Amino acid sequence: MDEVRRFFVGILTFFAILIILSFWLIPLSIANTPRIIPNQNLKIYLGSISNKMGNTAVANIRTALKILHQLEWDIQIPEDVNTETWYIAMSNHQSWADIFVLLIAGHKKIPLIKFFMKKELQWIPIIYLVHKTIDMPFLNRHSRAQIQANPELKKVDYENAKKAAKRFSRNPATAFSFAEGTRFSFKKHAVQKSPYSNLLKPKIGALAIALSGMPQVNTLIDFTVVYSSEKRSTWDFLCGDLSEAKVVAKTYALPENLKNRSFEDEDDYRKSFQTFVDAIWLEKQQTIKNLKF
Repeated sequence: MDEVRRFFVGILTFFAILIILSFWLIPLSIANTPRIIPNQNLKIYLGSISNKMGNTAVANIRTALKILHQLEWDIQIPEDVNTETWYIAMSNHQSWADIFVLLIAGHKKIPLIKFFMKKELQWIPIIYLVHKTIDMPFLNRHSRAQIQANPELKKVDYENAKKAAKRFSRNPATAFSFAEGTRFSFKKHAVQKSPYSNLLKPKIGALAIALSGMPQVNTLIDFTVVYSSEKRSTWDFLCGDLSEAKVVAKTYALPENLKNRSFEDEDDYRKSFQTFVDAIWLEKQQTIKNLKF
């Protein structure tokens, strides 16, 4: 009987999220049609409207998950953040559920989170429309082998990311990247020989490039997400198996030597940014141990 109930919860959750996203993408698409007009003030105004609609969609999804999953998410957000400024943010990454957990954790606490998404996802219609209407950018990450064969690809990746980040400067935004670059697994952890327990090595590219396109940013927010369940698949999330979680956000002032710098041209800047994030990662592994169920 429990498996039958679990199956129906999964189906209902899938359609609830699909219906909510589809419903809000219609007015979002209509509202953003005038973006083709080259007027900066108009784009700022449309961006503000889009963010409000996006936040309402997040609130609707939160309500649906509370009803269907009986959520027990313990969320701790610092009091020194607000919705009227700009941030860059990162988190550990374990499941597709992370996206919804983080959106809900930041709801009405910080500006709408804008995820850097893999370009391979652009063929999914809903995700493509989210990209176009709420400015969640795609990143075309080339492999190390591709870049070694053609070093120019690295510059193309940087320029595309920087162009995307500049869109965030129009309205208060939280530019977000999963610093590990992929979902955690013990197999990946072993292959990487990661020095961090329960974490892969952090990558700084997207965050550093976002910062270079967002001169207003003075603070990095680091989210740590821990689930009570060991299940991690998308279906597990839809079925409510990840309904018990703890989320802790911490703020870090960005050192002055990391601002207004060029990630792709300055080796010392890359090293300094990596050192900054590595120190946060060391603290994060202890936070995860403290949060374990």
